[in-house]
Amino acid sequence: MKAYWVGHVNVTKPDSYAEYGKLAGPAIEKHGGRFLARGGKSAALEGDKYARIVVIEFPSYDAAVKCYNSSEYKEAFNKQVGAANRIVTIVEGLA
Repeated sequence: MKAYWVGHVNVTKPDSYAEYGKLAGPAIEKHGGRFLARGGKSAALEGDKYARIVVIEFPSYDAAVKCYNSSEYKEAFNKQVGAANRIVTIVEGLA
């Protein structure tokens, strides 16, 4: 079954967060991730509003977890520490 990273992001330091983006994209793609939504128009119907919503599809839950724990992604992750407030969740798809 496919799995998805769902990220809710408020960027506080755009320059630092841009450095994260330069490294995160290739790390995610290396592990089979494909961006389905990356910013754009969104509406918070319940809960807090985040400026940026990101949805990434992975071939499996294990691939999504492996990507998040990879050295390539950790290098990217370190660039965004202190540059954004985020909630990131991995969820398994239905089919």
